[in-house]
Amino acid sequence: MSYWPAKALLCILLILPAMAWAEVCAEDGQGTQVCLPEPAKRIATLSPGATELMFAAGAGEKVVAVVNHSDYPPAALKIPLVGNHTRIDLEALLALEPDLVITWVTGNPPAQMEMLKELRLPTFAIEPRTFEEVSSVIERLSVLAGTEKEGFAEAERFRKGIAEVSEKYLSAEPIPVFYQVWETPLMTVSNDHLIGKVLQLCGGINVFGDMPRLVPRISAEVVLQADPHVILTGSAEGASDDELDHWKDYSGMSAVARGNLFFVPASPISRPTPRLLEASQLICQKLDIARER
Repeated sequence: MSYWPAKALLCILLILPAMAWAEVCAEDGQGTQVCLPEPAKRIATLSPGATELMFAAGAGEKVVAVVNHSDYPPAALKIPLVGNHTRIDLEALLALEPDLVITWVTGNPPAQMEMLKELRLPTFAIEPRTFEEVSSVIERLSVLAGTEKEGFAEAERFRKGIAEVSEKYLSAEPIPVFYQVWETPLMTVSNDHLIGKVLQLCGGINVFGDMPRLVPRISAEVVLQADPHVILTGSAEGASDDELDHWKDYSGMSAVARGNLFFVPASPISRPTPRLLEASQLICQKLDIARER
């Protein structure tokens, strides 16, 4: 009978734990535990928000495929496109050989997402709905990418920043606000939407906060009845455009009478990413202006 030399046994004992630790796991937004044999090296992100969150997690250099409108950070514009969030070019995606695909829970086509699973391509579904979930998603993505140092630091920066805004506006004078998502058809947000949570964070009272849908359709008549003191909407770079001009016909509405028709950059406020902090600070400033008027 032969015996392993003591040094050989020691080496095996040291190697085995390292092999076990090589696997990385995280729970996605649908409660699925996703495990990889090692941190992902080639990542595809199938929504602009997912792209931005992957960069926030410190793994931007590992992203090899994105979809249309993945425009932040600027480095994302140089990454190959594989369609848009509602229709993926699967052939182009597979040709890039990703070892992890980040999907959007309610944005990507279910049939194509199921096909990716049938092809045994690891998918990780996300769609943060709260401030804390933004930080948590960044942390989990960084675990899967092996960039925990960068990801956890960014997640904590966002967490602390939101806490500071919350504390600053904890006793702010409440002010009725209407956020216009779209002009035709007229759409807004409920308090379950992150934009609604931003309004609350700044001491705003979302006049349609109790509506059951995240992004409900409404009529101009109900806006007039609600008589908001502030009307907000998103635009390119936050520049004024004609999206709120139709409200100027209602000179009796408080927001119009007081000149409180404000624009904020659309991309930061509409994506659940760290830029939501800067967007929140800007909206809080707009509400402060309205309070002074």
